[in-house]
Amino acid sequence: MPGQPAIHVKGSQGDEGRQALGHANSLSEGLELEIWSVAPGSARTAVSEGSESLLVVLGGTCDVTVEGGDHWASLGRRAEVFGGAATSVYLPRGAPVAVASTNGAELAVVRAPAEAGGKAYVIWPDEVRRETRGEGSWKREVHTILDSSRPAHRLLVGETFNAPGGWSSYPPHKHDQHRPPDEVRLQEIYHYRFQPEQGFGVQRVYSGERGIDELMLVEHGDTVLIPFGYHPVVAAPGYSLYYFWALAGEGRDLRLQEDPEHAWVARPA
Repeated sequence: MPGQPAIHVKGSQGDEGRQALGHANSLSEGLELEIWSVAPGSARTAVSEGSESLLVVLGGTCDVTVEGGDHWASLGRRAEVFGGAATSVYLPRGAPVAVASTNGAELAVVRAPAEAGGKAYVIWPDEVRRETRGEGSWKREVHTILDSSRPAHRLLVGETFNAPGGWSSYPPHKHDQHRPPDEVRLQEIYHYRFQPEQGFGVQRVYSGERGIDELMLVEHGDTVLIPFGYHPVVAAPGYSLYYFWALAGEGRDLRLQEDPEHAWVARPA
């Protein structure tokens, strides 16, 4: 949807610890994110009739049961997002799921419209692909959780970790036009966390022609939908930045275009 501005949702929790960003309040075309807080000794249930889902354990441990199917106990190996790689569960369209926790857990639940079919499965922390990208002030660690190497219909999901004062999605890139093999159209959601939690960063979303050019102050727990444009982000000095990212659109092949004004930064000397 070219030319559409980003949607910025502040970090306040909704009913029962949910924070939603999706088609009901955005231009996401079905890409949705909820943050679930599962209280100690409690459980949550959900079913997504028209969408596939990925449940990513942000912190704590939980048991996941797919109705009529699989059950996994004690999923999650980190206390919070800065504590290592994630444990995740993929759910096909229409799979009813229950999430229970003895000591409490927090999950990111991302969804995208999907065709019927597929099976639920776990992505373990040691199956997450970890890469270091960039250099100098734009060096960051990227964890790819779900990509085209794993069964799914539309979702691409991962996590990125910025050092204090560091940049990500840099040089600035976009993926808002469908013209393969050079670029494919994928909308994206970023969900941010900081360490310490009072930290902040700046998210820029802009078009090459500057018809859209937004600067957003992002804080712990904020979420931004990026339907269009280049989208670099930077952490304030002194604060480590984490963001959860999810994409959906035309296929599952991530082909992006860097801003030609800034692409020289990444070229060999």
